[in-house]
Amino acid sequence: MDFPQIAFLLILGAALYLFVSERLRVDVTAMLTLLALVLTGVLDAKQALSGFASEPAIIVAAVFVISGGLAATGITERLGQWIGDASGKSETRAIAVTMPAVAALSSFTHHVMVTAMMLPILTRFAKARGLSASRLLMPMSFAASLGTTLTLVSAPAFLLADNLIERTGAPGLGIFSITPIGLALVALGVVYMLATRWLLPKRGGEHGDDGYLRLDRYRTELLIVEGSRWSTRPLAELQKALGDRFVMTGWLRDGQRRQDLGPSSPLISGDILLVEASADALASLHDDSGLDLNAIARFGGGIEGDGEPQLVQAVVAPGSEFIGRSVRELDFARRFHAVIAGLWRRQGAVAPRLSDARLREGDLLVLWGRPSRFAELAAHHGFLMLVPFAGEARRRIRAPLALAILAATVIAAATEWLPAPLAFLLGAVAMVVTRCVDVEQAYREIDVRIFVMIAGVIPLGVAMEQTGTAQLLAQGLLHVVSGWSPLAILLVMFTSAALLTQILSDAATTVLLGPIAISLAQSLGLPPTPFVVCTALGAVAAFLTPIGHHGNLLILGPGQYRFNDFLRIGLPLTTMVALVSAWMARWLWLDGPLWPLSS
Repeated sequence: MDFPQIAFLLILGAALYLFVSERLRVDVTAMLTLLALVLTGVLDAKQALSGFASEPAIIVAAVFVISGGLAATGITERLGQWIGDASGKSETRAIAVTMPAVAALSSFTHHVMVTAMMLPILTRFAKARGLSASRLLMPMSFAASLGTTLTLVSAPAFLLADNLIERTGAPGLGIFSITPIGLALVALGVVYMLATRWLLPKRGGEHGDDGYLRLDRYRTELLIVEGSRWSTRPLAELQKALGDRFVMTGWLRDGQRRQDLGPSSPLISGDILLVEASADALASLHDDSGLDLNAIARFGGGIEGDGEPQLVQAVVAPGSEFIGRSVRELDFARRFHAVIAGLWRRQGAVAPRLSDARLREGDLLVLWGRPSRFAELAAHHGFLMLVPFAGEARRRIRAPLALAILAATVIAAATEWLPAPLAFLLGAVAMVVTRCVDVEQAYREIDVRIFVMIAGVIPLGVAMEQTGTAQLLAQGLLHVVSGWSPLAILLVMFTSAALLTQILSDAATTVLLGPIAISLAQSLGLPPTPFVVCTALGAVAAFLTPIGHHGNLLILGPGQYRFNDFLRIGLPLTTMVALVSAWMARWLWLDGPLWPLSS
């Protein structure tokens, strides 16, 4: 070994230690690794910084923004609710409906976001139908990961694999190049989960249910403003636009409660709707120009102070002077220059009118006011805390536009009318320009850690190739697999990635093993594409432990899963996924047979 190889292996060893031990954040580790490669002379500055301008980094950032646009317009929430409604009442139907739908959602959005979105929906679904949440959450999480194999842009590992393949001079992957494999894997996953439902643990999930249910019940009052676009339109249209997280509890017209008005009755300017709404729906109500929160409409004009008005939430403290007093008696607008726009109570009845509600210890108040006045509220002993409101406004009126932008982006990339990075970058910009998502939220949607980690680990793969380390390791592996069939070697690459991804991210695993796969393929005189693709598939579709994928970590607590649950259920599935992946990759790129008995 020469010095560059020794230096690279030492840097690689230190990077692996930091990635696995998590003593530093993954993005910090990636940057330290990049600097070490430059300082030791393994790479020059241009090579080290090439990752930031790479296609994978650009596409990943753009996909985060596009996903944010779909979430901000309520599309992902609406799809999630549709999945819950279509799941019927049986466990079998719920799995059969949820898994393909979740996989399809994950093909163009981040799979962790899809898992997080579906988690409360399935938890509520299981509770309402007397099912065990643990029997539904694991199939859903596995489907989200399998869905990333449907398109090139759904997982960083495949973007990095494409980058590695193109650097060899071979044709790169198209956006749907891996779709045949992905379809086979999703179908396999659904059939496997339906056939082995008895393996799934049956636990209640008490740790997660109540929080997801109860935070959806904010009591508030909604005003149909003068000249509203909702005026003369039936209530059913408004309910459809606001989604299932909006529940009517009463209807006031001319100050009188009306029992004779229903979903088909027209709304009139000045009507007050008594509603219960989720945090996101509550933020959306105030964001709609045709609607307003009644308390803000009545008292908001007299609120003084500096800064843009905003929503915050405060908890009524034990022993607070507010306990037992109604919202009307407190006169918040005059005393604190803030308006009580909503109320959440853990348990117990709330008066029909928000102004008549008598406060209790632990009640959560949604307050509207100006930032300069919040310091006085935060210091008051009657409140336990004052924090930003958790709800995100849904721009539902722009949902068709967001879908059109997504469709145009995919078509432009798939037909190669535009290069994929440019197509997705334009899609992200279009989401912001058309106000499907505001620019501040767009920046928040980008997971900087993943972006920086990808930009930082790409030079690691370059260094592995440039120093000859990949060739050296490939030669050693070649001695082991000498005489083996291409199918067996593809299985070796999948298995190696499946094991390594349990301690590293899918991106880091692909960058480290991809160059070895390329060198091995070149030594065998075979195209590198199937070997690199199988490596990436092993990095994203291995279900051996709960730590292998971030989505599995999300369901660990709510489903009350144990470590051996994933091994018992995931090991057979991962074995079958490996066989299907290798077989399909051989058929697609090595002219192997599609059916076992074919010649």
